[in-house]
Amino acid sequence: MATTLAKAAEGTTAVAAEPAARIEHVSKSFTGPAGTQLVLDDISLDVAPGEFVTLLGASGCGKSTLLNLVAGLDAPSAGSIRTPGGRPALMFQEHALFPWLTAGKNIELALRLRGVPKAERRPEAERLLELVRLGGAYGKRVHELSGGMRQRVALARALAQASDLLLMDEPFAALDAITRDVLHGELTRIWEETNLSVLFVTHNVREAVRLAQRVVLLSSRPGRVAEEWTVDIPQPRRIEDAAVAELSLEITEHLRGEIRRHGQH
Repeated sequence: MATTLAKAAEGTTAVAAEPAARIEHVSKSFTGPAGTQLVLDDISLDVAPGEFVTLLGASGCGKSTLLNLVAGLDAPSAGSIRTPGGRPALMFQEHALFPWLTAGKNIELALRLRGVPKAERRPEAERLLELVRLGGAYGKRVHELSGGMRQRVALARALAQASDLLLMDEPFAALDAITRDVLHGELTRIWEETNLSVLFVTHNVREAVRLAQRVVLLSSRPGRVAEEWTVDIPQPRRIEDAAVAELSLEITEHLRGEIRRHGQH
């Protein structure tokens, strides 16, 4: 009996150890008029089930390129990427909502593409709007929504894809500070409620520290994993918390060092 239980425990551990995303020795080059440019160089990174990871780095370091590779929008020049749970959901900086559709119909479109039966789409869209605290907004047109509300609908549409892995490419960068602060709290709540794995791209150090369990810093051109930090600050966090500010300062110094190194070449 004890042996059977031990084997069962081993099996459970093996399943739990399967990453939401595994990036192994990935490089990416682009060829243009100026020749071939190496954008990403030999990146290896795992995102564990239920883990919130932020990718941080200077502009042009390849953060968004890496996210696109994980999303399957492009292929690496070398290395491999696996997402065992299936195709990730992706949320961009721009909401990319269809203006001729209501908030609810934008979400229903994702549900239809997923194969959800027609009769189930509206109830599920309304449930997702409730999840992002936009209950009652099903019939609203895009032009009737504020910037923050549009990003909430975009998040609900991403969640409608029912993926275990959510990729977010600077989704709050265009918002004002107060709206961004509110959506940080909402995203943290939704992540905790759904147990999603999140890979979140940003160039904002405090945003990275406020949200993540782990911050990964990419070097500048080509992007390599330069440093990682585990964020052991209890949630909920505030962007002005002393512990957030202290770790942000440490990471900022490393980021500045990477930028200086790049500038010396």
